[in-house]
Amino acid sequence: MFDYKLLAALAAVVEQAGFERAAQVLGLSQSAVSQRIKLLESRIGQPVLVRAMPPTPTDVGRRLLNHVQQVRLLERDLQGQVPALDEDGLPEPLRIALNADSLATWWAQAVEAFCAHHRVVLDLVVEDQEVGLKRMRAGEVAACVCASDRPVAGARSLALGAMRYRALASPAFIARHFADGVRADTLARAPAIVYGPDDQLQHRYMALLGVEGSFIHHLCPSSEGFVRLAEAGLGWGLVPELQVQEAMAAGRLVELLAQRPIDVPLYWHHWRNGGELLGQLTDHLVRASRKCLIAPNEDKS
Repeated sequence: MFDYKLLAALAAVVEQAGFERAAQVLGLSQSAVSQRIKLLESRIGQPVLVRAMPPTPTDVGRRLLNHVQQVRLLERDLQGQVPALDEDGLPEPLRIALNADSLATWWAQAVEAFCAHHRVVLDLVVEDQEVGLKRMRAGEVAACVCASDRPVAGARSLALGAMRYRALASPAFIARHFADGVRADTLARAPAIVYGPDDQLQHRYMALLGVEGSFIHHLCPSSEGFVRLAEAGLGWGLVPELQVQEAMAAGRLVELLAQRPIDVPLYWHHWRNGGELLGQLTDHLVRASRKCLIAPNEDKS
């Protein structure tokens, strides 16, 4: 039989990125959390954590964390059916990995009604859309939104639609760097803005224009900060159309190559045995995303 106090300690260490914060969340001493992890490892006969900064789960640790995520969801369903089991009356946060651009644009509108109706509180883990699935694979989240369509074992993947990105810059930046016109070679020489080291969208866009290899760029791991840098004239970048409609209409940002957007499909990943609540959220999100996103092959240039 599983000792869920030990599994809760493992989940807290991974989710809180360390033993000290895990101890605070669990209301235990740091040594007590460490002892629970050691006892869990003793019982299963192998390590569940790689003691690094932050600690990361081993292969067996990931399988245990995947189990914990699904048990949490099933327990929440049971508490809804048998209210006496809900001792403190506080909802368990639903932990979801989400790309920053979705969080900055369509996500809140899509889930607001669901969260209000079901008393759901969210624990959002912000990742680039290229790598968000690693959180599911590590057993850290119950679901995620990312650009990969291939689910991890035990999970399902559903297409939500696509976010359209446009290559934009400020009028001053365009005057300074593209006096002779915007072409692939001039784009390669002008400073770009990239969300982070895992963000390959700009690289794919350059490749579509025939430019391979590295290029000069700022790193800005903030969707709002990304737009501010572009408006201030520090660089050009690919920005979600949903995020900058007002800035484009006001002329603060101008499209560099008309009719050359790039669409990023988004997929919702969730555990197959995630219970009733996660299933309801999935159905709601698929319907709500149709109002915010575009079909990957839909032409809205």
